[in-house]
Amino acid sequence: MSRWNDLTGGTSGKEYAGRFEALAATGKDVHGEARLCAALVPPGSRVLDAGCGTGRVAIWLAEQGYDVTGADLDPSMLDVARAKAPGLTWIESDLADLDLDGAFDLVVAAGNVIPLLAEGAEPRTVSRLARTLRSGGLLVAGFGLDAAHLPVPPSVTLADYDAWCETAGLVLERRLATWDGRPYDDGGYAVSIHRRPSSPL
Repeated sequence: MSRWNDLTGGTSGKEYAGRFEALAATGKDVHGEARLCAALVPPGSRVLDAGCGTGRVAIWLAEQGYDVTGADLDPSMLDVARAKAPGLTWIESDLADLDLDGAFDLVVAAGNVIPLLAEGAEPRTVSRLARTLRSGGLLVAGFGLDAAHLPVPPSVTLADYDAWCETAGLVLERRLATWDGRPYDDGGYAVSIHRRPSSPL
């Protein structure tokens, strides 16, 4: 069981979506993750939203012309995503077992996906996500590093995550403090951008 399922029981889809709808109603921009992805790859690019939840990131990107697939373990979250965007591809799967072809231009893991995985499943999951990338593709993951930025006890350090990415054949390209692009400042939240190196001609 993932830490997410331990936390929610896999039944919080409607409640989770409602929280973001309430934030959007106040005028808050709830699409920062998707906007960063759109700044990294052009419309038409193939994007995997890993741990897509209720589809907030994937749906916005699809509306901007991206070819998007969403994957998540929580059926209650996917029920909301499918109701909102029935024309998109939604896959119910543990990310550690995800088996997709390696042709995505970008994989995004937003919403504390990495520290909410099952304990011990993190290296395998990062490897699986890396395998879905084409040569030159990007893995973008944002997650909390301390108790102030996580709903569970901190369990993943940046050194851990970088090591898993390196083992999976990825190279750190840039690290940010927020999804709006501020440089990383050694704070309790980080957005890491890793790239699969281009294959030699």
